[in-house]
Amino acid sequence: MLGDEEARFALARLIKERGSDCAGLSRLIGRNPAYVQQYIMRGSPRRLAEDDRRKLARFFGVGEELLGGPNGTEMPPLVPVARLDMRAAAGDGALEGDERGQAHIAFDPLWLKRVARGRPEDLSIIRVAGDSMLPTLGDGDDILVDRGDAGGRLRDGVYALRLDGGLVVKRLRVDRPAGLVEVISDNVNYPRRPPEPAAIFDLVGRVVWTGRRIA
Repeated sequence: MLGDEEARFALARLIKERGSDCAGLSRLIGRNPAYVQQYIMRGSPRRLAEDDRRKLARFFGVGEELLGGPNGTEMPPLVPVARLDMRAAAGDGALEGDERGQAHIAFDPLWLKRVARGRPEDLSIIRVAGDSMLPTLGDGDDILVDRGDAGGRLRDGVYALRLDGGLVVKRLRVDRPAGLVEVISDNVNYPRRPPEPAAIFDLVGRVVWTGRRIA
């Protein structure tokens, strides 16, 4: 087990070598943005909490002992997925936003392979706005969008797409022989659109997972 100062030095070296940043790592472990920097520069806290150390070790793919924990088995690194600072409207109007990645959420790589076909860099997390996709998706739900699974393999399912000048999330029903797509709101209180040619739709990606806060 490394001493406290050695563990801080090791974390600082990993951050520099991997091109990470302290604020992003702080968010990864559920802390305020200055937490990791204060730990490295000021020794506050003196030692990482066990759960924080485990998450950081998994993110970097190193043993916990390198960060001041007991000797253990090296774990495969978690895969960061960008959370975009924008919302996909599930309602009448599509919302605008900043499509640059503002933060990251890290996932187990084996789990990602089970739920998504695209590469990690083809994945992004977007927040839903509105109620037109209830009960499947609600206002404030986070969705994992696989941009590597879009037009090339279009099939029935829930997709993020650009429609009527903005980003929306809707269920698509595909009539492949006729080359038509029906855009559906799961909420029965919303009107249905008539089927339209598949070629007119600008698909962003298939929605493969959702997460929500339980009240």
